[in-house]
Amino acid sequence: MHLRITSTQNPKVKSLLALEKPRERRKQQLFIIEGKKEISMAIEAGYKIGNLFFCDHIIDVSDIPSELKDEKLLIPVSKEVFDKIAVREGTGGMIAVAEMRVHALDQIQLSKNPLILILEGVEKPGNLGAILRTADAANIDAVIICDTQTDFYNPNVIRSSLGCVFTKQVAAATSEETIAWLRKNNINIYCTYLQASQPYHTVNYQNPAAIVMGTEATGLTDVWVKNADANIIIPMLGKIDSMNVSTAAAVVVFEARRQRGF
Repeated sequence: MHLRITSTQNPKVKSLLALEKPRERRKQQLFIIEGKKEISMAIEAGYKIGNLFFCDHIIDVSDIPSELKDEKLLIPVSKEVFDKIAVREGTGGMIAVAEMRVHALDQIQLSKNPLILILEGVEKPGNLGAILRTADAANIDAVIICDTQTDFYNPNVIRSSLGCVFTKQVAAATSEETIAWLRKNNINIYCTYLQASQPYHTVNYQNPAAIVMGTEATGLTDVWVKNADANIIIPMLGKIDSMNVSTAAAVVVFEARRQRGF
């Protein structure tokens, strides 16, 4: 096992902290996972884990999952160092470095009657994480991010998804590529849209379906609206005309699940 790190200026600590930046994650093709539960979910999903930093004031080495007990990868750190490298509380004293994956459309394995959730231009990691939790809860086939402005491996996505980024199939592509893929697989496109739309609960989601969500600020781009099999809307009964995208996604996805008998 490595010697216990007690300085925040240690090169290994600096390298870990650098992965909080998107550019460095892309360059190294590595990302950070915080928390015993999230790390275990990543392992179960087949992610390759590299160095495992653990605070021996919080967790004993004997409590580390057996899959991670490679002495060459275990790096004990002091409480001061761990407080510096941990983004959130409640990590259980463990932070892992893992290898990124390629998330292409052609890697998605579809069920016989797929239900897909598509997000265009998502910006906030917290929203993406919350939507991934909905995707897991509803057990949909995949989440596809189009023209994304955040990435699956942002620490806040992993945190807010509670590790659900590892439990569902995820892919990133342009809107045009995704529309072509949906047509190729005979999946109906239902776009949330404020104008010329029908109430979301009146649409039949019992056949292969993709539910498409846009940003709260600008909604969906024209390419989606023009290619939709139906544009849908969640009726607003108050003074505002929209709700948080993660909440809206949950409303529509679980209506689709209700129609399918869960």
